Amino acid sequence: MRHKSSLTTIFFDYGGVLAEEGFTLGLAVIARENNLDPAPFFHTATETIYACGYVTGNSTEHTYWQLLRDQTGIQGEDRALTETILSRFTLRPKMLAAVRALRKQGLNPVIVSDQTDWLDRLNQRQPFFHEFSQVFNSYHLGKTKREPSLFTDILSALKVEPQQALFVDDNQGHIDRATALGLETHLFQSEELFFTDLTRLGLV
Repeated sequence: MRHKSSLTTIFFDYGGVLAEEGFTLGLAVIARENNLDPAPFFHTATETIYACGYVTGNSTEHTYWQLLRDQTGIQGEDRALTETILSRFTLRPKMLAAVRALRKQGLNPVIVSDQTDWLDRLNQRQPFFHEFSQVFNSYHLGKTKREPSLFTDILSALKVEPQQALFVDDNQGHIDRATALGLETHLFQSEELFFTDLTRLGLV
């Protein structure tokens, strides 16, 4: 167990950690409305948003939805499909309260998200960027958490050593990559388990 004095920075994922995972929830609704099996549809939708380049700012929302229509047969206009997802990204008050409490302790909270320009639009709807010192979003970085170098790039930009950072994410693959680089990690499964881990780390 690391003493809390060695941790200076906490990387928070957005969807599934700071907010409900609107992408997953929204895709489940779209699948049901189109009589599709949710699991394979989610896989296709996720791989397509990475493969087409929308996550890294190299493609557009329209291109993404059109590709998904072509691959799965879903119906609906771009705006309606996007709203099905964005409306389900609901911020978690307890997590934002935790961010504020950690900041008061002198820790540096940072967002590290694999998101499109949807993250900027979500912040316009219900501002939360101001709670964090910096926001690292794949759409603007041109690189995702599927690439280990994203973590080293961010650590370098912040002038932080891996052992000084705690990475909180709900994706096991992202957690594994961060762990391999020496970051302290927490696989987010529930708020209760997250707060238990903060106690373990001496942060609450």
